[in-house]
Amino acid sequence: MNDLQKRTWAEISLPNIRHNYEAIRAGLPAGCRFLGVVKADAYGHGAVAVSRLLQEAGADYLAVSCLDEALELRENGISMPILILGHTPPEYTEMLLEKHITQTVSALAKAREYSEAAGKLGGKLKIHIKLDTGMSRLGFLCAGSYFEKGVENLLETVALPNLEIEGVYTHFAVSDEPGEDCEAYTRAQFKLFTDVIEAVERRGGMRFPIRHCANSGAVVSFPEMALDMVRPGLLLYGYGDAGGRLGLRPCMRLVTTVSTIKYYEPGTSVSYGRRFTTGRRTRMGVLGIGYADGLPRLCSNKVSFAVPGGFALQRGSICMDMCMVDLTDLPDTHVGSEVEIFGPANDLCALSDAAQTIPYELLCAVSKRVPRVYAE
Repeated sequence: MNDLQKRTWAEISLPNIRHNYEAIRAGLPAGCRFLGVVKADAYGHGAVAVSRLLQEAGADYLAVSCLDEALELRENGISMPILILGHTPPEYTEMLLEKHITQTVSALAKAREYSEAAGKLGGKLKIHIKLDTGMSRLGFLCAGSYFEKGVENLLETVALPNLEIEGVYTHFAVSDEPGEDCEAYTRAQFKLFTDVIEAVERRGGMRFPIRHCANSGAVVSFPEMALDMVRPGLLLYGYGDAGGRLGLRPCMRLVTTVSTIKYYEPGTSVSYGRRFTTGRRTRMGVLGIGYADGLPRLCSNKVSFAVPGGFALQRGSICMDMCMVDLTDLPDTHVGSEVEIFGPANDLCALSDAAQTIPYELLCAVSKRVPRVYAE
């Protein structure tokens, strides 16, 4: 990073990502595959860099949200299997075939469209079938009164020509949340998932090569649900390790600098909306980070950041490109001093709690204009 970029940046620890991969993998059953979720630019960490690391480390699969994300990886030399978790319009089947990308199929109508498109191209599209077991999002309906119809639709899907049925999966809604109700809901989802698979395999005289349902929460709390492959997302980046069982390490440190320091007398309004007024003579620092960089405006007047000598309270409304902090009692912090927004010295979860959101959102929110600096 050159000096012109020293406004705000995100430090990404590739060694920590590798450590997390190895720690998660070490706890898996023998033969269980590892799918690294690198959608949303690897949760803000940089999809290409993270995918290269996982490919080199021996991961089995990658998952992205959409075709554009998959193509970015292929264009940057990532050759390992890639699963698109979301929908791809069937008119892009040729691209899926050409780039050897696996597509999720979440309904019979979509399966028919892919089968027809692949047949016209003289190819066979590799797919993973998704079941809706309680997330109420994408997937074949199969819960309750939909069970029999869901199984029938799946049997028709696996019998279609021009599709290579490699996998079947579902997604847990509350595997990362505590409490008996959440545990019971996750176990019910898992039972429905395995019941549907058993019915389809028995009636269809076939077997799904890869069954997967364990997202980050299940990897930690329900290791018996690993089956043939696990799909850690946030866990890979060092968050969501309930109780620190796996010893994971956060992989991103968001840093900015003090650009200006000014002194204000008592009774001075600070920033938009006059939502903070000084109660004493205040040494106020201006930081080069705002909501356009990924610092939520909702955190205004609720958080503090790590600076030389301690923690500085954020004051006034967070602006698009800047925000202010109280440095009155922090004489070791000067113009040019580094300020950690989150990282080893300032827990991301404190920031996400203040923003009334989850760590996922804040990692993904770090904008493209914030340079990523990779530590090897």
